Amino acid sequence: MTLPPNLARIVDAPFPRFSEPEMARRRAAVEQLLERAECDHLLFCGANRFGSAVQWLTQWPVTAEAVGVMSPRERDTLFVQYVNHAPQARLLADQAEVAWGGESSIQSAIEVLGKRGARQNRVATLGPVNAEQHAALSAKFEKLKSLNRDYIRLRQVKSAEELDWLRIGAHFSDLGMAALRDAITPGINERELGDRIERTYVSQGATNVIHYIGTTSTTAPDLAVPRQFPTTRRLQAGDAVVAEISAAFWEHPGQVLRSFALGEPSQLYRELHAAADAAFDAIAAVLKAGATPAQVIEASGVIEQAGFTIIDDLLHGYGGGYLPPILGCKSRPSGPLPETPFRAGQTVVIQPNVVTRDGKAGVQTGELVVITETGIERLHTMPRGFHTI
Repeated sequence: MTLPPNLARIVDAPFPRFSEPEMARRRAAVEQLLERAECDHLLFCGANRFGSAVQWLTQWPVTAEAVGVMSPRERDTLFVQYVNHAPQARLLADQAEVAWGGESSIQSAIEVLGKRGARQNRVATLGPVNAEQHAALSAKFEKLKSLNRDYIRLRQVKSAEELDWLRIGAHFSDLGMAALRDAITPGINERELGDRIERTYVSQGATNVIHYIGTTSTTAPDLAVPRQFPTTRRLQAGDAVVAEISAAFWEHPGQVLRSFALGEPSQLYRELHAAADAAFDAIAAVLKAGATPAQVIEASGVIEQAGFTIIDDLLHGYGGGYLPPILGCKSRPSGPLPETPFRAGQTVVIQPNVVTRDGKAGVQTGELVVITETGIERLHTMPRGFHTI
């Protein structure tokens, strides 16, 4: 698996950058949200590597904490914690005025808002504002308007540059899944499999998001979905290995899900994976701009027709967060069914985790795709299917 030259050039850069037109596009889109909300200033934040708006607007991946202020026709201000994070933040968020947040990043941001003449009821927020931050802002500016819902809708559709970075994340995720496949051998345990996965992409510039792994006997199964935390269980002949892997390139991840058998799988596992493949193909056949979540769930009915159900989500948006729509199936719904049609440029993970109704056996298959006007485009190259080792 190799990257095409245009993507390899991005990876090889010491600090990969989005273009100035791309960053201007993002800022203009958020300023439009501000105008519609009848607000003059935006406070955006993130903490503990959570809160995608900070990087989307400044190119600084959130570490411990970051609080920014955006005002039309003004340079952004960004406060970061800790003090030793500020030097690299200045390099990456080079279009913002970056400083250490001192004792309180939110108080530093409030001072900036005050200097910019922010008025009561005219400040909007974006990101995971915690209770203390909200209280401090409200005490100064009264009612705040959250842009989170509108921002999520904005992030569902990706630009051409964003899709390139997600293709890189997909490439690294595929490398991890291929490393898992190649490491499957009697005697290796789940922790060691995780080590093989991460080792293949960290040295190339990727970061680990998740590598969920589950192993179980196919004749006496006791696991239907991958574990979030690996065990010391060692593989033996006749086992199934199910996995979900996401590696990210500067917070732009792929997501690939596959199942493997160490030796010939049982008839039950063949049937489970046949249903999973059929569900993936049926969903992929209906997905395109204008398709509805109801059509996706109807297509997934092949799972119930085969006598099975799911545990994990059937489909979800991905890239910039775990995004809507988040869909279940007929036998395992996930709440009220969204009515909004899919749009061209949305990136979603199709992931039918087909399981027995008693929840004791299951398989994984699926991957991140981009929706187009006429169908879907694969972002991954890892071969599909139930692989026998």
